[in-house]
Amino acid sequence: MLMYRRLLAASAVFALLSGAAHAQDVKTAETLRDKALLDRTAWDITEDLTTTIGPRVVGSPAMERAKDWAVAKFKALGFTNIKVEEFAKPSWTRGEESAQLVAPYPMKLDIVGLGRTVPTPPAGIEAEVALFRTYAEMIAAPEGALKGKIAVITQPMVRAQDGSGYGVAGISRRAGPVEAAKRGAVALLIRSVSTSDSTVPHTGMTAFGDQVVTIPAAAMGVPEAEQLERLAKKGPLRIKLKLASTTDPNDVAWNISGDIKGSEKPDEMIVIGGHLDSWDVGTGALDDATGIGITTAAAKLIGDLPKRPKRTIRVVMWGSEESGGSSEAYLAAHKDEVSKFVLAGESDSGADRIYALNLPAGALGHPLATTAANVLAPLKIYVSRQPATHGGADIAGLEQAGVPSFALEQDASRYFDYHHTADDTLNKVDPLQLAQNVAAWTSLIYLVADSDIDFRALKAAAPAASH
Repeated sequence: MLMYRRLLAASAVFALLSGAAHAQDVKTAETLRDKALLDRTAWDITEDLTTTIGPRVVGSPAMERAKDWAVAKFKALGFTNIKVEEFAKPSWTRGEESAQLVAPYPMKLDIVGLGRTVPTPPAGIEAEVALFRTYAEMIAAPEGALKGKIAVITQPMVRAQDGSGYGVAGISRRAGPVEAAKRGAVALLIRSVSTSDSTVPHTGMTAFGDQVVTIPAAAMGVPEAEQLERLAKKGPLRIKLKLASTTDPNDVAWNISGDIKGSEKPDEMIVIGGHLDSWDVGTGALDDATGIGITTAAAKLIGDLPKRPKRTIRVVMWGSEESGGSSEAYLAAHKDEVSKFVLAGESDSGADRIYALNLPAGALGHPLATTAANVLAPLKIYVSRQPATHGGADIAGLEQAGVPSFALEQDASRYFDYHHTADDTLNKVDPLQLAQNVAAWTSLIYLVADSDIDFRALKAAAPAASH
């Protein structure tokens, strides 16, 4: 009986201590949240990267400067275990580009070559147009039907808070050149994958592999695509397109990381970050200097605490998201650490306000979900009932290796107005919404970092718990 009473007393003390520790964690998370709303670190990082370095295409001198900038930034902000991890990455460099409508009358077209497009012959390509209002319409054309023609796809993108219209419209850019080539086309022009009505064209990567036939491809602004649609109803169109580009199959890129070391379980890590590279047509402010700023600032705020959380927070500035490769390279370099990565996430949808949190599968019933909901509520963020399915392109490899991921969903309603364009510049970043992002990331990451939560175990137990 005496032993039983001692056990009860010990349990009561433990519960009190645990409750006190939990209350302290909540208070610290709330303090960090409120401090982040007034902190300028994310803005300063975004401003510095877009101003000092500018556009950051893989293989460019600017990207090499960005690598050195990242190392210096981590050092200045107090990060440790700073790593620069090089990996092979062929590069693509844009050259001179032009396009014009030749018939029924001459009109200059403002275009931008799609990333990794093959060039036209030096004299360009002039051909009759085969216009399709949707990608599916072009796919319905039989092989050989477009022989000798320039295919034009004018499919619009739907504006949506979660950015879901991007995947649907983006197929024209990603697969369009290869599919048009299968049908005999000599070049492809697409309506920009854009939610704006701007004449400024949007670039972005095309997808093709070795031994795949592709054709020169470019995007045009929305008004020009609509003009071609109207003209096509009246008669045949003829376009001349010139694209110049070069590739270097022997180039490299880098993933750069820095740690805020945990106080009790430093070998358990939360991996967060954004991508350092950008397209060449803007300064990559929303895509993705803000992601770099948000996640770095969040970790820095946590690192400045008098007592750091239990687990290590690692910020990665991934070096080749736009043309791919960062994810695979990071996984290959850290395959022996995968079991110690407790959570991963990436900020890569601009900097407008976060409205929802998607936790890993099985975590919704854990007390952390309730705590996070309470801490994030003043920021007008709710915890979604849907689990996170994908936290970002650069953590895809970690996800496939079993690392749990989360998503802080940003309002993407206007993101695709500027995405991959010359208009992706610092003046599109709203400082107040940027700060709200930092507040969300800081408070959530602290709660996980100072906890013992095991998302893998929760996922494994989730099916049984649902019966």
